[in-house]
Amino acid sequence: MPELPEVEVTRLSFAYRIAGGKVLSASLGKALRWPLGCACNQLLGRVVVGVRRRGKYLLVDLDEGLLLLHLGMSGSVSFAEQLPPKGVHDHFELVTSHGTLRLHDPRRFGAVVFARSEDAPEAQKLLGRLGMEPLTDQFDLAQFQDQLKLRRAAIKQVLLAGNVVVGVGNIYASESLFAAGIRPTLSAARLSRPRVAKLHAAIRTVLANAVAKGGSTLRDFSSATGESGHFQLSAMVYGREGQACRVCQSPIKTLRQGQRSTFYCPTCQKA
Repeated sequence: MPELPEVEVTRLSFAYRIAGGKVLSASLGKALRWPLGCACNQLLGRVVVGVRRRGKYLLVDLDEGLLLLHLGMSGSVSFAEQLPPKGVHDHFELVTSHGTLRLHDPRRFGAVVFARSEDAPEAQKLLGRLGMEPLTDQFDLAQFQDQLKLRRAAIKQVLLAGNVVVGVGNIYASESLFAAGIRPTLSAARLSRPRVAKLHAAIRTVLANAVAKGGSTLRDFSSATGESGHFQLSAMVYGREGQACRVCQSPIKTLRQGQRSTFYCPTCQKA
């Protein structure tokens, strides 16, 4: 699943090019996770003001309303002046005067939803419970510490839930916990303030590094210009079960948490 860095890389790869474009046509393919929420012809003539990100959602701001776009499990976005003919897995297309935005989603767990504003019920249903944005000043250390003290679940699961800090998915939760030296099974409420501070800093560093490296391409992720990510090549623990830890040489181990694989070093992350 594309995580926050992949979504941010996608945004950066087309946001400046589509901004100011007038919508010439819009079309849907097979049904996605949620309905669009309006007739496609209602988008005609609207102008793309810009593209933001909230968690793993791309927010395409229009001069009237916005589109909330989620990549789901296997989705990717393309943007170009001219794209090849639509394929069987291309399920949304927005043609603008600056180029065509297309959502490719083989598993159809992604979505494109129109909302009149970010405060509208259909937008708040998706965005209203999201946690702090880790790459902005909104990611406040004191608030992060206070929120973790209220949660007895394992810290890895708390990070994945997204209601404390948003967008720290499976890859980057494992990497952040390694960087902070924290065992992924430790209860969030048991973390001392110094250790929470280390985790806070690790999350910001790991995610920023991932964005700088174009995200992670484990299967078929690419940016809107077709570029693959390279973060996975320098991952410290993720996907490295049985390999030597890059720090202490102990074999990297894996365990299952909430049906997801967690990678960790039993020496560097003792507690």
